[in-house]
Amino acid sequence: MQYTAAQRLDRLPASRFHRRLALMIGLGLFFDAFDLYMASGVMVGLVASGWATMASNAHFLSAGALGALIGAFFAGWLGDRYGRRFTFQFNLMLFGVVSIAAALAPSMTWLIVLRFIMGLGLGAEIVVGYATISEFVPPATRGRWNAVLFFLSTSSLLISTALGYLIIPHLGWRWMFAIAGAGALVVWLMRKKMPESPRWLESVGRHAEADEIVTRIEAEVIRAEGRPLPDPEPVAAAPERVRHYRFGDLFRLPLLISTIVGITLNVVGLAGVYGFIIWLPTFLMKRGLTLHTSLGYSALMATGSLIGIALAGIVSDRLGRRRGVVIMSLVAALLGWIYPQMATVSSTTLVGVLLTTALYFCGALGFSAYVPELFPTELRLRGCGVASVAGRAGSIVAPQLVSVLYAYGGGVTAVTLTLIGLLLVQAAVVGFFGKETTNRSLDDRFDEPAAVPGDDHPVPPAMRASAPADR
Repeated sequence: MQYTAAQRLDRLPASRFHRRLALMIGLGLFFDAFDLYMASGVMVGLVASGWATMASNAHFLSAGALGALIGAFFAGWLGDRYGRRFTFQFNLMLFGVVSIAAALAPSMTWLIVLRFIMGLGLGAEIVVGYATISEFVPPATRGRWNAVLFFLSTSSLLISTALGYLIIPHLGWRWMFAIAGAGALVVWLMRKKMPESPRWLESVGRHAEADEIVTRIEAEVIRAEGRPLPDPEPVAAAPERVRHYRFGDLFRLPLLISTIVGITLNVVGLAGVYGFIIWLPTFLMKRGLTLHTSLGYSALMATGSLIGIALAGIVSDRLGRRRGVVIMSLVAALLGWIYPQMATVSSTTLVGVLLTTALYFCGALGFSAYVPELFPTELRLRGCGVASVAGRAGSIVAPQLVSVLYAYGGGVTAVTLTLIGLLLVQAAVVGFFGKETTNRSLDDRFDEPAAVPGDDHPVPPAMRASAPADR
């Protein structure tokens, strides 16, 4: 019997190959996120050095977000058209080179322009990274592997804030861009031997190449395990069928539901970063703390991100993506209500750690693991790209909105009330329209109705159907 690449990959045990692949993808995501999170400390350094005001910092953030929006859209198209590997390498090279240039920026205007170009690479990396690991790992552990990537990515929050605490007050903000750029270029060299996704190769009819790559992976796993692999699980549908999806199918039922859920998770997830977490040092400085002290407390709060992702990795494949996102969205909304009521810096920090934990738990289950599972292989990167574009659009608005809300709407309370509203919308959309994808093959049918609340049973593996045959 002839099996598809998907069937062969889905029955592989976790091995050195998967760990190496996760490391190559995860390091790229690390430096991508490092650049995002270091903006928090860099903005404080820019203000302290007289380079920037609150308004120009908002332009700095929005320029990067606009570039990331455009990068996310084209990453989806490039990844589905030319492959995951090509898109990975192109965006990482762009990001690395321009980050080095930003370290040498002669003015705030030039820094804003370079931030926009860097954003093109930043937006692409997230779209391609989580979708690619999902196409290599088996369904039963997909949530755990995506949590590993998200952990590697988000560990940059703690590291970037810690380095900002040590470097920016003494050496200046430019060194942060130099570190991000140099790291990205090192990872670019490491990823030159990364394989193309066999699922994608089969989706475009390149079956021989897909077979060659999977055969090499199987041989490596057999050597590492020291025993033969189990036979792939047979399915009812013919393995050689080819499904044809158009880009427009993302905006028609049944995939429209997936698009709406994906957009919601990206908008709320990035709003939590740009509308709250990235502004924490600035909020603390407004309470009268020094630059050095505010960066120190922000680094402490950043530990919540890793705690949240670690918890998500432990429970993701058991609790389920949909149920987990709904529960933790409600928990985060409650903590968001409590946060501005804290009277001391110590209590504010404690609640800040818990709120950061809840937000990153949602992120690990949501846009890192859940969103790539919502779309078929032929449209996976474009679906993720559309969702990411919407999230990036929200992240462009978020810094401007925070600036206005803080100045004219009641300070931190107004900011957190807006975040609470978004979290409640996320819980409602995912709870009522989301489909449970936990432990489900990426090749299962995409034409059944969305799950109803309480229906958390994955589709049986045999239920695979052909998609529309029109182009």
